[in-house]
Amino acid sequence: MKELLFPLVLTLLLPGCSDDDTTSLPSGTAYQFENGFETVSNDLAELFPSDGSRWSNIQLVDPNGGENTIELVGDPVSEGSSSLRVVAKTSNEILSKADIEKGGFNAPEGSTVIIEANFYIASTVNIENLLLIDLECCSCWDPSVPDNQCPGIRLMMKSNDYLSIERGKILGTTLIQTVQSFPRNEWVNVKWELTLSTEDDGLNKLSINDTQVINIEGINMPNPILFREEFARNGINFKLQQPLFYERFQIGATANPTSSDIELFIDDVRLQIQ
Repeated sequence: MKELLFPLVLTLLLPGCSDDDTTSLPSGTAYQFENGFETVSNDLAELFPSDGSRWSNIQLVDPNGGENTIELVGDPVSEGSSSLRVVAKTSNEILSKADIEKGGFNAPEGSTVIIEANFYIASTVNIENLLLIDLECCSCWDPSVPDNQCPGIRLMMKSNDYLSIERGKILGTTLIQTVQSFPRNEWVNVKWELTLSTEDDGLNKLSINDTQVINIEGINMPNPILFREEFARNGINFKLQQPLFYERFQIGATANPTSSDIELFIDDVRLQIQ
């Protein structure tokens, strides 16, 4: 197993190589990050400048006997000249992961988070339980309890390619939709919008190619009481840390527990916090 964590230190990035926009924010927007994986020299390291303006980390966790891959490619692309190619081998006793991460933001309860990206899944194999996006709060974990699980919510593929909102890591049920299956071998726009709450008044929206497939109220942040009670059942005194906020998201094959190797492409990623 290998796990690669960046950032890489770059001594020079030429002007204009980054397509992020974190400075000119629309009215009411607290934070905005945009990236289309454009680079000067088609070098993956350019995505990780030392000033933190682009991506934060890469996560590659290989299963036994397999090697996961993340690279920049020129075909297919949804816009511009590059997209991110992700190959995640099937899991065995090790859970296979291949994703790119953006951290360093603060999305507290009551804020609205919008994550949007274009995906191209280049296969027709069964992708049930493939995870595409994680939104997490590692800093909220009780430091006295080992093995930080980084609680959060995720986009997971369910049966018949129904992309849904998985809430198991915050002790909730999966919000499953049956409105639209996820198209294969073509670019697909995914827009995930959350009004964050530790209670049942949170708002969870998901759209695929401009068709809204989920619009459900419900918890979408870890609830301190639920976590305390769950750990107490195992004799563990657990306390979520305050203030509570999401601080990172991962995109790619954030976990591939499927029975097949997965190849996918990502382009035009946007994160906005209001």
